[in-house]
Amino acid sequence: MECLIGVCGKDFVVIASDNLACHSIVAMKHDDNKQFELSDKMVMAVCGDPGDMTNYAEYIQKNLKLYEMIHGYKLTPNAAANFSRKVLAKALRSRPYHVNLLIAGVEETGEPSLYFMDYLSSMTKEKYAAHGYGSYFILSTLDRNYKEGLSREEAVELVRKCVQEVQNRFIVNLNSFNVQVIDKTGIKKLDEMPGRGTVHKDVPKEAIHPELIARA
Repeated sequence: MECLIGVCGKDFVVIASDNLACHSIVAMKHDDNKQFELSDKMVMAVCGDPGDMTNYAEYIQKNLKLYEMIHGYKLTPNAAANFSRKVLAKALRSRPYHVNLLIAGVEETGEPSLYFMDYLSSMTKEKYAAHGYGSYFILSTLDRNYKEGLSREEAVELVRKCVQEVQNRFIVNLNSFNVQVIDKTGIKKLDEMPGRGTVHKDVPKEAIHPELIARA
């Protein structure tokens, strides 16, 4: 039921992921962070089986840090994406990771990069991408509204439109989304984009049933 969104701008990448952790039909958490920092200018967003997500993402994260400690320099997003794909492909033939991911970062040249990868280790570089059931509603929005050289405000607004589309169309309540911007200066965390489960600030709590407040 997860949802990942990535959009490339002129010199940055915006990446968003929902906060829902679920098991079968039960929502276990509404504050789950599915984004992992691979370096000071690179983020990996992961969705899929909860155990595989954590094991795979932390394995990639720690190995990239080990590589930096041994060799004295960090891998570029392109190199990190190819290493991540190799790990996924190797596991596919023994004990597969059921994960889908987006890797967003900025190359040494300042060029923004967004890599789309699925659980079968298929990888491609994209200007925009989405994973999860939400992608059924998001991709049409991205196709219609994306344009080359988006400003930061336009890219964030486009991601907001995608989130709203998921909240309006998708039967599952994805409570809120973590959003980060990666550029040549580093990673910047933006305010969460609220979902249908969030109590509106203008509504007095006295007017809301206590059970609804607890769920929100």
